Amino acid sequence: MSRFFDLVSKPVRNMGGYSPGVPLQTVTPQVQQKLIKLDSNENPFGPSPRAVEAMGRALAISSAYPDDDCAQLRHKLAEHHALQPEQVMVTAGSTALLGLLCQTLLAPGLNAVTSQRSFIVYSLAVSATGASLIETPMANDVFDLNAIRDAIDEKTRIVFLANPNNPTGTLVDVGIVDNFLARIPGHVILVLDEAYYEFAMHFSSLRGTTHSKSLDYVRQGASIVVLRTFSKAHGLAGLRIGYGLGPPELLAYCARMRNTFSVSSVAQAAAMAAIDDQGHIRRVVTNNADQAIVLTDALSKFGCRVVQTSTNFLYCDLGEGASIVARRLQDEGVSVRPLRAWGAPNCIRVTIGTPEQNQFFLGAVCKIVGHNRAEQIALNSNRT
Repeated sequence: MSRFFDLVSKPVRNMGGYSPGVPLQTVTPQVQQKLIKLDSNENPFGPSPRAVEAMGRALAISSAYPDDDCAQLRHKLAEHHALQPEQVMVTAGSTALLGLLCQTLLAPGLNAVTSQRSFIVYSLAVSATGASLIETPMANDVFDLNAIRDAIDEKTRIVFLANPNNPTGTLVDVGIVDNFLARIPGHVILVLDEAYYEFAMHFSSLRGTTHSKSLDYVRQGASIVVLRTFSKAHGLAGLRIGYGLGPPELLAYCARMRNTFSVSSVAQAAAMAAIDDQGHIRRVVTNNADQAIVLTDALSKFGCRVVQTSTNFLYCDLGEGASIVARRLQDEGVSVRPLRAWGAPNCIRVTIGTPEQNQFFLGAVCKIVGHNRAEQIALNSNRT
């Protein structure tokens, strides 16, 4: 038994940690130069040039503490989404708001409900409070909202619905979400995680569908908190800035739990500028949609089952141990995410990169597939 085992809280003893993708800072400069990171759903084009300029200006006054309330950014987001500033809360990434919601609403003996194969941080945030997380089975790689509704009981306080979902990239139809929200008991808050909102909106416009009515729910005063982030389409993952949209009273309670000065002035300035650069967002989502087709077609020809995505990544069922394939891909210079921790040992998640990155990745896949076929031929020859 370790020295501090009896000193730390039971929730901390029982919970696991988050295992991120390969941080470039942890590998040698030589590997940094050649490694293509397609494991963390980062924006391959980086932040808007306007955001970079705004960061530089903010650095000049970085000796001063940031605005703890992020007032300017909150007002800008409220105007952008046609909401009131009191309906907006800015945090150090949307994951920070997940933690605040759990700290505010959960305690030992209570529970939250979500689906299997969803965002892994839900489990960590719930476990830290001593509450329980109930995970219901998926239906064809999509959330089964009937199963989630059946799992709700008198001790449930939160339902997490990632729409689109990470890691499957799948979307729940807006009509199904409508019906689900109408059936949720009054003691339950729906946390609608829309981290990939911009990508999903673009895919929906191409497919002639409606992605989300989440802001309508907020305007109607529903018991819902919508999560958004600047980490994905805006390319500001390294600055850790996100926000929530929801009932003013609930967000005010969450704000009491927030760390002081948790969102840096540099992050706030970058986010302000990023909102205005719609041209950058269009470039990002257009490339993403075009390259999703390229990658899906190519990977399908290699025998992978690729689920239709509404995000900036693909969920691929390889039909064999994904961890081995991921290691071989990294040897070839590409990092992808094997999904054993999500209960999908034969699947990988691949971020959609630039055309050049994607072609390099497909070349690496081709080499591995060819190697696997050679091994299989040799094995069959030995048997005969």
